[in-house]
Amino acid sequence: MKNLFRSGLIVLSIVSTLFAKAQVPLLSSYPSATGVIYLDFDGQTVSGTSWNTNGPIYCGAAGLTSSQITEIFNRVSEDYRPFNVNITTDSSKYFAAPANMRTRVILTVTSAWYGSAGGVSFVGSFTWGDDTPCFVFTALLNYNTKDIAEAAAHEAGHTLGLYHQAKYDTSCNLITQYNPGQGTGEIGWAPIMGVGYYQNFTLWNDGPNPFGCSTSQSDLSIITTGNGFTYRADDYPATFTGAGTATFANNQFNVPGIIEKPGDQDMFKFIIPTSSHFTLNAVPYNVGAGDAGSDLDMQVSLYNSSQTLLNVYTSSSLLSTSIDTSLISGTYYLKVEGKGNIYAPNYASLGSYTLQGAMSNIILPLRSLELRGSLNGDKHQLDWVITADEPVTKQILEISTDGINFSELVQPPVEDRSYTYKPYVTTTVQYRINATLSDGQQYYSNIISLKSNTSTARPQLLGNLVSNNIQVSSPGNFNFTLFDFTGKIVAKGLLTNGINTINASSYMSGMYLIRFDNGDQQWTDKLVRQ
Repeated sequence: MKNLFRSGLIVLSIVSTLFAKAQVPLLSSYPSATGVIYLDFDGQTVSGTSWNTNGPIYCGAAGLTSSQITEIFNRVSEDYRPFNVNITTDSSKYFAAPANMRTRVILTVTSAWYGSAGGVSFVGSFTWGDDTPCFVFTALLNYNTKDIAEAAAHEAGHTLGLYHQAKYDTSCNLITQYNPGQGTGEIGWAPIMGVGYYQNFTLWNDGPNPFGCSTSQSDLSIITTGNGFTYRADDYPATFTGAGTATFANNQFNVPGIIEKPGDQDMFKFIIPTSSHFTLNAVPYNVGAGDAGSDLDMQVSLYNSSQTLLNVYTSSSLLSTSIDTSLISGTYYLKVEGKGNIYAPNYASLGSYTLQGAMSNIILPLRSLELRGSLNGDKHQLDWVITADEPVTKQILEISTDGINFSELVQPPVEDRSYTYKPYVTTTVQYRINATLSDGQQYYSNIISLKSNTSTARPQLLGNLVSNNIQVSSPGNFNFTLFDFTGKIVAKGLLTNGINTINASSYMSGMYLIRFDNGDQQWTDKLVRQ
């Protein structure tokens, strides 16, 4: 059975003006790929397909300029960047591909034969082998490049076997078959197979389709297992030993990369020859201001030559991130990965990026700042070394339970170089020294991790990615408190021995914290509601 899906995502307006054909630039996103998605802008006569119940369909050109065509191509290419498939405007690439590994997306002003919709396609037609196209109606989308690109990626997704990403209420009633996403600004998110017109950050998704709230559709799995192609080969290893080299030229480097699949991490190595001011702009691919058209929310971690984590850099309101710090001479590493945010799940933050690094030589009064730690019974013993040409005016020992967010543990006297105490948590914690010298400059040490020497049993999450239920394995009676990203308490209760289920079906997607306690000790874990 052939499934027809119209995508009446939103019909913005109907424009009847006739346009002359623009010169279509010949563009390809991945020429070596076997699979092809052909964006056809210059008109087409369709015959002999499942569309032709009433004879041939004569499709006019898209009515777009060359620059508009290029932007649409770039936006759609980024949506499909993780995969081993070529997005192209070149018909010769389409005809050279195997008949069962290609699809034609006809972008046309001609829509009267079908009706009022942003586009239409047959689900799964990519592998049919009979050149059945899908359609995007440019005039009905008011010739808006953002909306046309969203519709093109969406319709091509249908041909690859995807249905819509839908939205349900807490009682499992269908609200809309087009999930509109959530949030605002640069990180406002929506699924590509939902409705992406009104959000900047549109991604593939793992969520319910229109056939039931308990039916989860993993877009990435369907695309990469049913169409003859999978993900692109990894461009950079995730290991320190295999790290790619970012080489400075005129005190700058510019390195491109791609996060191809969930969990992918790209590692880079660079060398600072003398103490320097180092900056890095980590920018996802985009077509304009505000990271327009980006599919990657970036996180960058900085390590020293001992492969010790120095800091993690991300932004709560931007898809790009930056580093601005002072580094002593030595070898350093950068780990690049895609992450979710308060609106978007971590599922498919994938795509291409550029690392733009720069250094300028400075004379640092600090020559070394190193923190060491060990277990002393049930206590943590911290020792550190500060070698500097300026006096230390303040030093703060900072603690973190997630390796990212640090807070003050204690402010020792400036002459002290050790601190021992019994930690208030039994999970692994991270420490660093925040030192300020008399010249006003602030410096951070390396980060170390210590785990308490205790056998106290505690509740454990049975998975950090949850849909409708949070499951917790508890060794006994414990209290739990669930917080949203703003720190607001959304649920609390009592765990009993065994597997406990906490209903999360009414909570918005995003990051949450769950705290367990037994009246004496407490533990905090992160989870993401998909």
